[in-house]
Amino acid sequence: MGGTVSCCMSPRETPKIHRREAELEDAPITTTEEVDVSEDTGTYLQHISDRELPDELAHESNPSDHPRASTLFLNKSQTDVREKRKSHILNHTSPRLMTKKSSSCSTIFLDDSTVSQPNLKSTVKCVTLAVYYHIKNRDSSHTLDIFDEKKHPLTREKVPEDYATADPEHKLIYRFVRTLFSSAQLTAECAIVTLVYLERLLTYAEMDICPGNWKRIVLGAILLASKVWDDQAVWNVDYCQILKDITVEDMNEMERHFLELLQFNINVPASVYAKYYFDLRSLAEDNNLSFPLEPLSNKRAQKLEAISRLCEDKYKDMGRPCMRRSLSADNLLGVRTSHAVLS
Repeated sequence: MGGTVSCCMSPRETPKIHRREAELEDAPITTTEEVDVSEDTGTYLQHISDRELPDELAHESNPSDHPRASTLFLNKSQTDVREKRKSHILNHTSPRLMTKKSSSCSTIFLDDSTVSQPNLKSTVKCVTLAVYYHIKNRDSSHTLDIFDEKKHPLTREKVPEDYATADPEHKLIYRFVRTLFSSAQLTAECAIVTLVYLERLLTYAEMDICPGNWKRIVLGAILLASKVWDDQAVWNVDYCQILKDITVEDMNEMERHFLELLQFNINVPASVYAKYYFDLRSLAEDNNLSFPLEPLSNKRAQKLEAISRLCEDKYKDMGRPCMRRSLSADNLLGVRTSHAVLS
Protein backbone atom coordinates (compact mmCIF):
# COMPACT_ATOMS: atom_id res chain seq x y z
CA MET A 1 0.00 0.00 0.00
CA GLY A 2 2.62 2.44 -1.08
CA GLY A 3 3.09 5.45 -3.24
CA THR A 4 4.24 8.99 -2.78
CA VAL A 5 1.79 11.81 -2.38
CA SER A 6 2.30 14.73 -4.69
CA CYS A 7 0.36 17.50 -6.38
CA CYS A 8 0.43 16.43 -10.01
CA MET A 9 0.19 19.42 -12.34
CA SER A 10 1.12 17.79 -15.63
CA PRO A 11 -1.04 18.96 -18.57
CA ARG A 12 -1.34 15.38 -19.79
CA GLU A 13 -3.41 12.69 -18.19
CA THR A 14 -1.91 9.58 -16.61
CA PRO A 15 -1.38 6.53 -18.89
CA LYS A 16 -3.37 4.47 -16.36
CA ILE A 17 -6.68 5.59 -17.88
CA HIS A 18 -5.70 4.23 -21.29
CA ARG A 19 -4.22 0.95 -20.13
CA ARG A 20 -7.14 -0.33 -18.08
CA GLU A 21 -10.82 -0.30 -19.00
CA ALA A 22 -13.38 -1.81 -16.63
CA GLU A 23 -16.84 -0.64 -15.63
CA LEU A 24 -17.98 -0.37 -12.04
CA GLU A 25 -21.25 -1.99 -12.64
CA ASP A 26 -19.77 -5.15 -13.78
CA ALA A 27 4.23 0.32 2.29
CA PRO A 28 2.71 2.47 4.62
CA ILE A 29 4.18 6.01 4.52
CA THR A 30 5.78 7.41 7.63
CA THR A 31 6.02 10.95 8.89
CA THR A 32 8.43 12.66 11.24
CA GLU A 33 7.46 12.07 14.84
CA GLU A 34 8.70 13.27 18.20
CA VAL A 35 12.36 12.51 18.84
CA ASP A 36 13.21 10.74 22.07
CA VAL A 37 16.78 11.55 23.08
CA SER A 38 18.32 9.01 25.43
CA GLU A 39 21.74 9.10 27.01
CA ASP A 40 22.24 5.37 26.47
CA THR A 41 20.81 4.73 23.01
CA GLY A 42 21.08 8.13 21.38
CA THR A 43 18.43 9.54 19.06
CA TYR A 44 15.40 7.31 18.43
CA LEU A 45 12.83 8.09 15.74
CA GLN A 46 9.52 6.44 16.54
CA HIS A 47 7.38 5.07 13.73
CA ILE A 48 3.86 6.44 13.63
CA SER A 49 2.33 2.94 13.78
CA ASP A 50 4.29 2.14 16.97
CA ARG A 51 2.40 4.66 19.06
CA GLU A 52 0.04 2.57 21.17
CA LEU A 53 -2.55 3.80 23.65
CA PRO A 54 -3.76 1.94 26.75
CA ASP A 55 -6.91 -0.11 26.28
CA GLU A 56 -9.02 2.30 28.33
CA LEU A 57 -7.99 5.21 26.06
CA ALA A 58 -8.14 3.39 22.74
CA HIS A 59 -11.94 3.27 22.77
CA GLU A 60 -12.10 7.05 23.19
CA SER A 61 -9.52 7.80 20.50
CA ASN A 62 -9.80 8.28 16.76
CA PRO A 63 -11.12 5.10 15.10
CA SER A 64 -9.10 5.81 11.96
CA ASP A 65 -5.90 5.39 14.01
CA HIS A 66 -6.73 2.63 16.51
CA PRO A 67 -8.33 -0.73 15.68
CA ARG A 68 -10.17 -1.02 19.00
CA ALA A 69 -12.07 2.27 18.66
CA SER A 70 -15.54 1.98 17.15
CA THR A 71 -16.02 3.52 13.70
CA LEU A 72 -17.96 6.77 13.55
CA PHE A 73 -20.24 5.80 10.68
CA LEU A 74 -21.43 2.62 12.41
CA ASN A 75 -22.33 4.58 15.54
CA LYS A 76 -24.22 7.20 13.54
CA SER A 77 -26.23 4.53 11.72
CA GLN A 78 -27.46 2.79 14.88
CA THR A 79 -30.35 5.20 15.46
CA ASP A 80 -31.87 4.47 12.06
CA VAL A 81 -31.15 0.76 12.39
CA ARG A 82 -33.03 0.57 15.70
CA GLU A 83 -36.01 2.38 14.18
CA LYS A 84 -36.07 -0.03 11.23
CA ARG A 85 -35.97 -3.02 13.57
CA LYS A 86 -38.86 -1.62 15.62
CA SER A 87 -40.86 -1.10 12.45
CA HIS A 88 -40.22 -4.69 11.33
CA ILE A 89 -41.26 -6.02 14.73
CA LEU A 90 -44.48 -3.98 14.76
CA ASN A 91 -45.33 -5.02 11.22
CA HIS A 92 -44.24 -8.63 11.82
CA THR A 93 -42.00 -8.55 8.77
CA SER A 94 -38.43 -9.62 8.22
CA PRO A 95 -37.30 -8.68 4.70
CA ARG A 96 -33.78 -9.91 5.35
CA LEU A 97 -34.97 -13.47 5.84
CA MET A 98 -37.10 -13.33 2.70
CA THR A 99 -34.32 -12.06 0.43
CA LYS A 100 -31.31 -13.84 1.87
CA LYS A 101 -30.21 -17.04 0.17
CA SER A 102 -29.60 -20.01 2.45
CA SER A 103 -27.15 -22.83 1.92
CA SER A 104 -28.33 -26.42 1.79
CA CYS A 105 -26.79 -29.87 1.63
CA SER A 106 -26.55 -29.68 -2.17
CA THR A 107 -25.76 -25.96 -2.63
CA ILE A 108 -23.48 -23.61 -0.72
CA PHE A 109 -23.79 -19.85 -1.28
CA LEU A 110 -20.72 -17.65 -0.87
CA ASP A 111 -20.02 -14.03 -1.73
CA ASP A 112 -16.92 -13.10 -3.67
CA SER A 113 -15.86 -10.34 -1.27
CA THR A 114 -12.91 -10.81 1.08
CA VAL A 115 -10.90 -8.41 3.21
CA SER A 116 -8.04 -8.55 0.69
CA GLN A 117 -10.27 -8.42 -2.42
CA PRO A 118 -13.58 -6.70 -1.62
CA ASN A 119 -16.43 -6.58 -4.09
CA LEU A 120 -16.16 -3.20 -5.84
CA LYS A 121 -19.81 -2.32 -6.39
CA SER A 122 -20.96 -3.45 -2.94
CA THR A 123 -18.06 -1.72 -1.19
CA VAL A 124 -18.73 1.60 -2.93
CA LYS A 125 -22.42 1.32 -2.00
CA CYS A 126 -21.51 0.72 1.65
CA VAL A 127 -18.98 3.57 1.75
CA THR A 128 -21.51 6.01 0.28
CA LEU A 129 -24.11 4.77 2.76
CA ALA A 130 -21.63 5.56 5.55
CA VAL A 131 -21.23 9.09 4.14
CA TYR A 132 -25.03 9.38 3.99
CA TYR A 133 -25.35 8.56 7.71
CA HIS A 134 -22.55 11.00 8.54
CA ILE A 135 -24.53 13.79 6.86
CA LYS A 136 -27.95 12.77 8.14
CA ASN A 137 -26.96 12.29 11.79
CA ARG A 138 -24.32 15.03 12.03
CA ASP A 139 -23.89 16.81 15.33
CA SER A 140 -23.52 20.27 13.74
CA SER A 141 -22.70 21.95 10.44
CA HIS A 142 -19.21 23.19 11.26
CA THR A 143 -17.12 23.35 8.09
CA LEU A 144 -14.11 25.06 6.50
CA ASP A 145 -14.04 27.43 3.53
CA ILE A 146 -11.81 25.18 1.43
CA PHE A 147 -14.58 22.53 1.36
CA ASP A 148 -17.51 24.94 0.94
CA GLU A 149 -19.12 24.19 -2.41
CA LYS A 150 -20.58 27.70 -2.63
CA LYS A 151 -17.11 29.29 -2.44
CA HIS A 152 -15.39 26.55 -4.46
CA PRO A 153 -18.00 25.11 -6.84
CA LEU A 154 -17.27 21.89 -8.71
CA THR A 155 -19.39 22.88 -11.70
CA ARG A 156 -20.32 26.08 -13.50
CA GLU A 157 -23.98 25.49 -12.73
CA LYS A 158 -25.48 27.77 -10.15
CA VAL A 159 -25.41 26.29 -6.66
CA PRO A 160 -28.98 25.93 -5.26
CA GLU A 161 -29.99 28.26 -2.47
CA ASP A 162 -30.69 25.33 -0.14
CA TYR A 163 -27.36 23.63 -0.90
CA ALA A 164 -26.31 23.83 2.75
CA THR A 165 -29.57 22.61 4.29
CA ALA A 166 -31.02 19.90 2.02
CA ASP A 167 -29.56 16.49 2.91
CA PRO A 168 -28.55 14.47 -0.17
CA GLU A 169 -30.05 11.04 -0.71
CA HIS A 170 -27.91 7.93 -0.73
CA LYS A 171 -28.47 7.49 -4.48
CA LEU A 172 -27.03 10.94 -5.21
CA ILE A 173 -23.90 10.26 -3.15
CA TYR A 174 -23.48 6.85 -4.76
CA ARG A 175 -23.75 8.25 -8.31
CA PHE A 176 -21.11 10.90 -7.54
CA VAL A 177 -18.62 8.41 -6.10
CA ARG A 178 -19.40 5.76 -8.71
CA THR A 179 -18.60 8.21 -11.51
CA LEU A 180 -15.19 8.97 -10.01
CA PHE A 181 -14.33 5.31 -9.36
CA SER A 182 -15.50 4.19 -12.79
CA SER A 183 -13.71 6.95 -14.73
CA ALA A 184 -10.48 6.77 -12.72
CA GLN A 185 -10.51 2.94 -12.56
CA LEU A 186 -10.12 2.87 -8.77
CA THR A 187 -10.32 -0.29 -6.65
CA ALA A 188 -12.57 -1.34 -3.78
CA GLU A 189 -9.66 -1.15 -1.36
CA CYS A 190 -9.28 2.51 -2.30
CA ALA A 191 -12.92 3.09 -1.28
CA ILE A 192 -12.23 1.73 2.22
CA VAL A 193 -9.12 3.89 2.61
CA THR A 194 -11.21 6.87 1.42
CA LEU A 195 -13.61 6.34 4.34
CA VAL A 196 -10.68 6.06 6.77
CA TYR A 197 -9.29 9.41 5.60
CA LEU A 198 -12.72 11.01 5.72
CA GLU A 199 -13.31 10.05 9.35
CA ARG A 200 -9.73 11.02 10.23
CA LEU A 201 -10.35 14.47 8.74
CA LEU A 202 -13.60 14.94 10.69
CA THR A 203 -11.83 14.00 13.93
CA TYR A 204 -8.58 15.90 13.44
CA ALA A 205 -10.20 19.09 12.08
CA GLU A 206 -13.19 18.87 14.47
CA MET A 207 -15.63 19.49 11.66
CA ASP A 208 -18.72 17.82 10.22
CA ILE A 209 -19.62 16.57 6.78
CA CYS A 210 -22.81 18.31 5.72
CA PRO A 211 -24.84 19.10 2.56
CA GLY A 212 -22.66 22.10 1.69
CA ASN A 213 -19.26 20.37 1.79
CA TRP A 214 -19.71 16.62 1.30
CA LYS A 215 -18.72 16.57 -2.40
CA ARG A 216 -15.40 18.33 -1.88
CA ILE A 217 -14.56 16.33 1.26
CA VAL A 218 -15.29 13.03 -0.49
CA LEU A 219 -13.37 14.16 -3.57
CA GLY A 220 -10.35 15.13 -1.44
CA ALA A 221 -10.42 11.79 0.39
CA ILE A 222 -10.65 9.85 -2.89
CA LEU A 223 -7.84 11.88 -4.42
CA LEU A 224 -5.53 11.18 -1.48
CA ALA A 225 -6.51 7.52 -1.09
CA SER A 226 -5.89 6.81 -4.77
CA LYS A 227 -2.36 8.22 -4.47
CA VAL A 228 -1.51 6.37 -1.26
CA TRP A 229 -3.07 3.01 -2.11
CA ASP A 230 -2.47 2.66 -5.84
CA ASP A 231 1.12 2.25 -6.99
CA GLN A 232 0.17 4.02 -10.22
CA ALA A 233 -1.96 6.88 -8.94
CA VAL A 234 -4.40 8.98 -10.90
CA TRP A 235 -3.14 12.51 -11.41
CA ASN A 236 -5.02 15.61 -10.38
CA VAL A 237 -5.52 16.61 -13.98
CA ASP A 238 -7.44 13.37 -14.58
CA TYR A 239 -10.06 14.34 -12.00
CA CYS A 240 -10.32 17.71 -13.71
CA GLN A 241 -11.21 15.91 -16.94
CA ILE A 242 -13.85 13.88 -15.11
CA LEU A 243 -15.49 16.85 -13.38
CA LYS A 244 -14.73 19.19 -16.33
CA ASP A 245 -15.22 22.55 -14.57
CA ILE A 246 -12.78 22.22 -11.66
CA THR A 247 -9.23 23.52 -12.15
CA VAL A 248 -5.92 21.85 -11.36
CA GLU A 249 -5.02 24.75 -9.07
CA ASP A 250 -8.17 24.17 -7.03
CA MET A 251 -7.43 20.44 -6.79
CA ASN A 252 -3.87 21.12 -5.65
CA GLU A 253 -4.98 23.63 -3.03
CA MET A 254 -7.62 21.25 -1.68
CA GLU A 255 -5.09 18.41 -1.52
CA ARG A 256 -2.61 20.56 0.43
CA HIS A 257 -5.28 21.62 2.92
CA PHE A 258 -6.47 18.01 3.30
CA LEU A 259 -2.96 16.81 4.10
CA GLU A 260 -2.36 19.63 6.57
CA LEU A 261 -5.63 18.91 8.37
CA LEU A 262 -4.62 15.23 8.58
CA GLN A 263 -1.31 16.39 10.06
CA PHE A 264 0.27 14.44 7.18
CA ASN A 265 -0.79 11.19 8.87
CA ILE A 266 -1.66 9.04 5.87
CA ASN A 267 -0.67 5.73 7.46
CA VAL A 268 -3.46 3.12 7.52
CA PRO A 269 -2.56 0.05 9.62
CA ALA A 270 -3.81 -3.31 8.41
CA SER A 271 -5.83 -3.74 11.61
CA VAL A 272 -7.66 -0.43 11.01
CA TYR A 273 -8.33 -1.34 7.39
CA ALA A 274 -9.77 -4.73 8.42
CA LYS A 275 -11.96 -3.09 11.08
CA TYR A 276 -13.48 -0.70 8.52
CA TYR A 277 -14.06 -3.56 6.08
CA PHE A 278 -15.99 -5.68 8.56
CA ASP A 279 -17.91 -2.67 9.93
CA LEU A 280 -18.97 -1.89 6.36
CA ARG A 281 -20.25 -5.44 6.04
CA SER A 282 -22.20 -4.97 9.28
CA LEU A 283 -23.64 -1.73 7.89
CA ALA A 284 -24.67 -3.55 4.71
CA GLU A 285 -26.40 -6.28 6.70
CA ASP A 286 -28.25 -3.75 8.88
CA ASN A 287 -29.53 -1.96 5.77
CA ASN A 288 -30.33 -5.07 3.73
CA LEU A 289 -27.49 -4.36 1.29
CA SER A 290 -25.98 -7.81 1.46
CA PHE A 291 -23.02 -8.67 -0.73
CA PRO A 292 -24.05 -10.73 -3.78
CA LEU A 293 -24.14 -14.47 -3.13
CA GLU A 294 -23.21 -17.06 -5.74
CA PRO A 295 -23.42 -20.88 -5.60
CA LEU A 296 -20.11 -22.54 -4.82
CA SER A 297 -18.93 -24.12 -8.06
CA ASN A 298 -16.58 -27.08 -8.39
CA LYS A 299 -13.88 -24.84 -9.87
CA ARG A 300 -14.04 -22.37 -6.99
CA ALA A 301 -14.16 -25.17 -4.41
CA GLN A 302 -10.98 -26.66 -5.86
CA LYS A 303 -9.36 -23.23 -5.80
CA LEU A 304 -10.28 -22.72 -2.13
CA GLU A 305 -8.95 -26.18 -1.27
CA ALA A 306 -5.67 -25.44 -3.06
CA ILE A 307 -5.30 -22.13 -1.20
CA SER A 308 -6.02 -23.92 2.08
CA ARG A 309 -3.35 -26.54 1.43
CA LEU A 310 -0.88 -23.84 0.42
CA CYS A 311 -1.46 -22.01 3.71
CA GLU A 312 -1.07 -25.22 5.70
CA ASP A 313 2.24 -25.99 3.99
CA LYS A 314 3.43 -22.45 4.58
CA TYR A 315 2.71 -22.64 8.31
CA LYS A 316 4.41 -26.03 8.53
CA ASP A 317 7.51 -24.63 6.82
CA MET A 318 7.51 -21.70 9.23
CA GLY A 319 7.48 -24.06 12.20
CA ARG A 320 10.30 -26.34 11.02
CA PRO A 321 13.23 -23.91 11.57
CA CYS A 322 12.12 -23.38 15.17
CA MET A 323 12.05 -27.13 15.75
CA ARG A 324 15.52 -27.56 14.26
CA ARG A 325 16.92 -24.79 16.42
CA SER A 326 15.49 -26.36 19.58
CA LEU A 327 16.83 -29.81 18.67
CA SER A 328 20.29 -28.45 17.96
CA ALA A 329 20.29 -26.70 21.33
CA ASP A 330 19.34 -29.96 23.08
CA ASN A 331 22.09 -31.85 21.25
CA LEU A 332 24.58 -29.17 22.18
CA LEU A 333 23.53 -29.45 25.82
CA GLY A 334 23.94 -33.24 25.68
CA VAL A 335 27.43 -32.96 24.20
CA ARG A 336 28.49 -30.55 26.91
CA THR A 337 27.14 -32.88 29.60
CA SER A 338 29.02 -35.88 28.24
CA HIS A 339 32.28 -33.92 28.17
CA ALA A 340 31.75 -32.89 31.78
CA VAL A 341 31.20 -36.50 32.85
CA LEU A 342 34.32 -37.71 31.06
CA SER A 343 36.47 -35.00 32.60
